[in-house]
Amino acid sequence: MECLLGIACKDFVILAADRTNAMSILVMKENEDKIFKLSDSMAMAVVGEAGDTVQFAEYIAKNIQLYKMKNGYALSPKAAANYTAKNLADYLRSRTPYHVNMLLGGFDKHDGAQLYFIDYLASIVKLPFAAHGYGGLLSLSIMDRYYKEDLTPEQTYEILKLCVKEVHRRLIINLPNFKVQIIDKDGIRELDPIVSKDLV
Repeated sequence: MECLLGIACKDFVILAADRTNAMSILVMKENEDKIFKLSDSMAMAVVGEAGDTVQFAEYIAKNIQLYKMKNGYALSPKAAANYTAKNLADYLRSRTPYHVNMLLGGFDKHDGAQLYFIDYLASIVKLPFAAHGYGGLLSLSIMDRYYKEDLTPEQTYEILKLCVKEVHRRLIINLPNFKVQIIDKDGIRELDPIVSKDLV
């Protein structure tokens, strides 16, 4: 009942994640941060079991930082995504599997912007746009309709607003606000959150 959205264009990636933390029929809080910074040019949006998401995301983030300290250079988004999927696969075959779904976005000066879809079964694929959760079922057709590789950040943000508007209109679950981040050659920056009252 959570939602992650991501779009990768030529020079940037934009990630959006709902901020609702719900348990069964109760909303616990509406300011949950589901996007974790992995490096200066890489972030990961995570949904799943409440404890698993934070623990696994922080474990990956700290190990990526440790790799940079030990080797003197940072992992690329591709390497970080494969490292994440490998860890998820290892835990899947243990007694303590993590039930998390992720979108990993990053910018690499050689390969440009990249977006990786990773699910709780450790399958991984690089995509131009992706989504997780029930909201993703409604959003993928909108992304497919409007996506172009040469979109500007403003145009991409408008596509995400269309997706969130559709989620608000058609999904019975209330997801009132989404946190949005852009990742490009200048690093990670916050964009204006997409809030339900602004879409009316």
